[in-house]
Amino acid sequence: MVITCLDLEGVLVPEIWIAFADTVGIPELRKTTRDEPDYDKLMNYRIQILKEHNLGLKEIQDTINKIQPLPGAKEFLDELRSCCQTIILSDTFSQFASPLMEKLGQPTIFCNSLEVSDSGEITGYKMRCENSKLTTVKALQSIGFETIASGDSFNDLGMIKASKAGFLFRSTEKIIKDNPQYPAFTEYSELLEAIKKEL
Repeated sequence: MVITCLDLEGVLVPEIWIAFADTVGIPELRKTTRDEPDYDKLMNYRIQILKEHNLGLKEIQDTINKIQPLPGAKEFLDELRSCCQTIILSDTFSQFASPLMEKLGQPTIFCNSLEVSDSGEITGYKMRCENSKLTTVKALQSIGFETIASGDSFNDLGMIKASKAGFLFRSTEKIIKDNPQYPAFTEYSELLEAIKKEL
C-alpha cells in the first residue's frame, strides 16, 4: 500500500507566519523554512520577536481563523484521498492546524505542539519527534508502506529523498535548482497526475 505524505504550508494553505507577519506589520516574522533550514533556530527567533512585541497564541489564532486553503487545494486533496491514503506531515503546531484541517475536510495531520503559558504567551515548542517528516516516512516504510512525498521547503527534502517518488511543489528557485532530480510542479493537476502514475 502507498501513503502519500504532503507538506501543509505553501502546499495546501498559505504560510501562516507570513500571513501573521503581514497582519501585525512585523516583516521579520515572514522568515520561514524556505529561508532558514535550521528549524530550532527559526522557532527561537520567532518566539523572541513575539515576546518583544507582547504577542501570543490568541493573536496568531485570530489570523489563522481568517486563512483559507489555497485555491484548488481542498479539491486536490479530496481527489487524492479518494485514490490513496494521505497524511499531512507538517512542522506547524496542533494549536495552529485545527481550524485549517476543518476547512480541508479533516485530513490526517501529524504535527508538533506549542508550549503556552496561562497568559497565552508562547514560551517554547515540542517536536513530535526529531526530523519529524523523515522519521515518520521511515516509520511508515518500516511497517510495510511505500511512500510518495511532496513539499516546498528545506524541511521537506528528507521525506522526498527517502520516498519511492518525490515531488517539489511551488518551491523556491534555489531548492529546485539544487535538487534537479525531483520534478517541480506549480499546479495541483500536475502533482495529482504525477502521484497517480506512482500508485
